[in-house]
Amino acid sequence: MMSGKGRIQGIFGPVVKGWTDFPVFLYEVVRVGERGLLGEVIRIDGDVSDIQVYEDTEGLRVGEDIRFTGELLSVDLGPGLLGNVFDGIGRPLELISGNGCFIQRGSDAPNLAPDRKWPFTPLVGVGDLLGPGDVIGEVKEGPAMTNLVMAPPGTVQSSVDFIAPQGDYPVSDILCTTQGGLRAGLSQRWQVRRARPVAARIDLSEPLVTGQRIIDTLFPVALGGAAVVPGGFGTGKTVTQQSLAKWCNADVIIYIGCGERGNEMTEVLEEFPTLTDPSTGEPLMDRMILIANTSNMPVAAREASIYLGMTFGEYFRDMGKNVAIMADSTSRWAEALREIGGRLEEMPGEEGYPAYLGSRLSQYYERAGRAKPLGKPERNGSITVINAVSPPGGDFSEPVTQSSLRLSGAFWALDKALAQQRHFPSINWKQSYSLYVDNLAPYFEQRLGPQWSRYCDQLRILLDREKELQTLVQIVGRDGLSEKDKWLLRFSELLKVVYLQQNAFDDRDAYFLPESQLRLLSVFFKVDRVVAEGLARGLLLAQIDELPLLRYLLDLRAAGDEVMEERGEALVAKLGMEISGLEVILQ
Repeated sequence: MMSGKGRIQGIFGPVVKGWTDFPVFLYEVVRVGERGLLGEVIRIDGDVSDIQVYEDTEGLRVGEDIRFTGELLSVDLGPGLLGNVFDGIGRPLELISGNGCFIQRGSDAPNLAPDRKWPFTPLVGVGDLLGPGDVIGEVKEGPAMTNLVMAPPGTVQSSVDFIAPQGDYPVSDILCTTQGGLRAGLSQRWQVRRARPVAARIDLSEPLVTGQRIIDTLFPVALGGAAVVPGGFGTGKTVTQQSLAKWCNADVIIYIGCGERGNEMTEVLEEFPTLTDPSTGEPLMDRMILIANTSNMPVAAREASIYLGMTFGEYFRDMGKNVAIMADSTSRWAEALREIGGRLEEMPGEEGYPAYLGSRLSQYYERAGRAKPLGKPERNGSITVINAVSPPGGDFSEPVTQSSLRLSGAFWALDKALAQQRHFPSINWKQSYSLYVDNLAPYFEQRLGPQWSRYCDQLRILLDREKELQTLVQIVGRDGLSEKDKWLLRFSELLKVVYLQQNAFDDRDAYFLPESQLRLLSVFFKVDRVVAEGLARGLLLAQIDELPLLRYLLDLRAAGDEVMEERGEALVAKLGMEISGLEVILQ
C-alpha cells in the first residue's frame, strides 16, 4: 500500500483537515503532527482528507506534517489478549500509561507483548495441506484456556514445508510456512472494521445461561443473540452487566467501557481482577478482556472501541469459543458519532444524531451470531452481544434505544421505579420481551423436561393477569375483589420479591442454575395450588396471610441446590397442614 506525507490545513476539535498530493484511501491510519497522534481518514474530498484523531488535538498547528501509513486500523490477535486492559484503539493501558495517571499523547505500544514466550504444540506436520482457518497448533494460556493457532483467512491452500517443534516461542517468530507462501506465527493482524469471514451461520438454538432468574425464565437470550439493556441513571445497568459477565456460561468475556464515567470503570478495573471464576476456581480475568474508554478520553477512540471489542470476539469465536461482549454503553458511542458528525458539518438526523446511526449500529450487531468458522477441524463458536443503552431521562423512544430495539432479539427494560424500591435486577416484566423463547424451547425441554415451558408460560400469564387486576383495584379497591383475585395479587407479590428479585452481592442468591430455577418455580405453583384449594373450601385470604409464607419461601431460596427439592416438598406439606388446621379451627 502507498504511504506518504501531507500537512495540516485546519483543526476542528478531534477532526483535522489534511492536504495531500498523492492518493489516500478511506479509514487509512495516519500519524498527525510532531507527536505522531494516531488518527484515521474518515472522508476524502479531492486532495483534502478529513482525519478523525484518536487523541487530544491541543497544541497541533496548521502546517505540521501528517504521515499516512498505508494501512487500516488493525490489531494483533494471539495469545496474551486475555487478562489485559486496552484503550479504545487497542493499546495496552499498563504500557502506555507509564508512571503517570494519564496517557501521554502519541504513545504507542504493541497490544501483544513481543518478548513473552508461549508454549506452542504443533498439530500439523510437513506435507499436510493447510487452508484458511485450519488449526496449526495450540497454546496453553493459563490453566483453563487453550488458544488455537490458526491459518489466517485468505491463506492459499497448500502443503506445509516447515513446522516448528514443540517449545516456547514469542509471538513474532515464524512457526509454520507453506508452499503457497504462508508464513504464520502465534499472532495474526486484522482490521477492526472488517468482519472476519465464517464458513456458515448456525441457528440460535442454545441459550446463554445467565443464572438470573427473570432473564432465563422470561426473557432468555440465545448464544449468538443480541440483548439490549436500556435504563436511566441509577437503574443498575452496570451491575446487571457485571453479574452477567461473572456468571454467564460464555468461555470468553469482553467488557467494553464505552464513554462511561471514570469511577464506574475504576470499579470494574479494581473489582474484576479480584473475582474468582465460579466455573473453574481460577481468577475471572483469565478469560476476560477489558476495553476502557471513559468519558474524559477522546471521543474518536470511543467510536472505534466497539469494533475493537468485536474483532477480539471474532478471533475467539473462530477458535470455537462462546464469547459474550458487554458494551456499556452504546448511547455514549452514538454521542461520539454525533459530535464527530457535527465537526464534519454533516446534515443531522433525529435529535442531532447522524442519519447513518441505524446503519452503523447494524454493522456492529450483524457481526454477532453463532457460526461455523473456516478451516479444520470443524468447530462451532458464537458471539453474544449485551449492550447497555442510557436514554436521556429514561425515554425509550429516543433514536439509540429504538434503533437497538430493532436490531436485537431480547429487550430488558430497566425501570426507575423498581430501582427506587431496591428491586434488582430492575427489569420491567411488562415492557421487556425476548424473541428467542420459541427457538430455545427444545433445548430447555430436553434439559429440564416439558414442565419448564409450562411453568414459564404460567408465570407470564400470571404477571399479565396481575397487571389487569392492578388496574381494577384503582377503580373498585382491593376489598372489591374476590378472594381468588386477592390471592393472585398476593401470590404475584411473593413471586416478585422471592423469584424475580435477585441479590447480586449474595453468593447463594447471585446465581441460579436453570435446574434450581425450575425447583423454586415448582414449589411456588404447588403453594398456589394448596392455597387455592383452601380458598375453594371457604377460607379467607386474611387467614392465610397470618402464615409466614414470605419467610418460608425466602428460606427455601437460600437453601443450596442439593437440598432445595427436599425442603420444597417439606414446605408444601407443612403449609398444607397449617391450612388444614385453619379449617379445623373455623369448624
